[in-house]
Amino acid sequence: MSKKIKHMALITTVAAASLLSACTQEQQNKISRDIQNWTGTNGVLEVYAGEKVVRRFLKVDKISTALGTDDKMPRAYRYGYGVLDENLNMQVDDGEKKVYFEISDYTNSVFFENPR
Repeated sequence: MSKKIKHMALITTVAAASLLSACTQEQQNKISRDIQNWTGTNGVLEVYAGEKVVRRFLKVDKISTALGTDDKMPRAYRYGYGVLDENLNMQVDDGEKKVYFEISDYTNSVFFENPR
């Protein structure tokens, strides 16, 4: 690798790191979500009633924040698509289908990457 290319690579890396460090934590989180949304995940969304899981969605690639049509302000709910795990066995069985879901900001839920 030539000295000039190494120098340009170093400058680019330093510039990118500087720009990222200048971002607020929320901006960094948004960048991370955008990258994750682009790459996708094998997410699981669990919805709880007290301590009990009452709904589980598998193969969720992302959960998005709803925005107002006119004002573009974030709404108090999230939405996405996932396979409804009707029998709560953490696997997609025959007859279980991909569905659209919405959860409010006040829903007791956990979203995580499927460890399997």
